[in-house]
Amino acid sequence: MNKSRYPTTQAIRFLRAHQAVFKAHEYAYIPHGGTAQSAAALGVDEHAVIKTIVLQNELKQGLIVLMHGDKQISVRQLARDLNMKHLEPAPPEQANKWTGFLVGGTSPFGIKTPLPIYAEAGIFDLPEIYINGGKRGLLVAISPDVLYILKPTKVQVAID
Repeated sequence: MNKSRYPTTQAIRFLRAHQAVFKAHEYAYIPHGGTAQSAAALGVDEHAVIKTIVLQNELKQGLIVLMHGDKQISVRQLARDLNMKHLEPAPPEQANKWTGFLVGGTSPFGIKTPLPIYAEAGIFDLPEIYINGGKRGLLVAISPDVLYILKPTKVQVAID
C-alpha cells in the first residue's frame, strides 16, 4: 500500500504491525454525520460500517463496544450481561484520554490504554466491514476476522 495516499495513524500502524489486510478510504468528514454520512460517502451499506463506542461503568472504568452503524447498543442489556450496575457513554475527554483518538475518529486499533472490547456478534457474519482508521474521515475496509487481533468478547446487545 502506498503510505502517502492516506494518513498514517496509530490505528494504521497497529494494523500494519499485525500484518492485517486492509484498504483505507478517506471521505469528507461532517461533524455529527455519523455512520449514515460515512456509508453514503463510500457508497456502502450502513450496517457494514462499524461504530467504536467508548463506555464507562459505575466505577468509571472504560470499555469499548463495536456496533453496526445502523443499530444502537442496549446499554441496560450489556450492563446486565457484564454484571455491572450502570453503563453510559464516556465523556469525550475521558474517551480521548483512554484511546488517544478524538470522538468521530475513534478506532479500536492502537488505543493508548488497554480496554475490554465487546463486539456485536452479527459483525462477524459480514463479508467485509468498514471501521474507523484512527482519524475523522478515515475508514478501513477489513474482513471481520481482523477484529480477532483485539480479542473481543462477542455480545448480542443491538437494538434498532
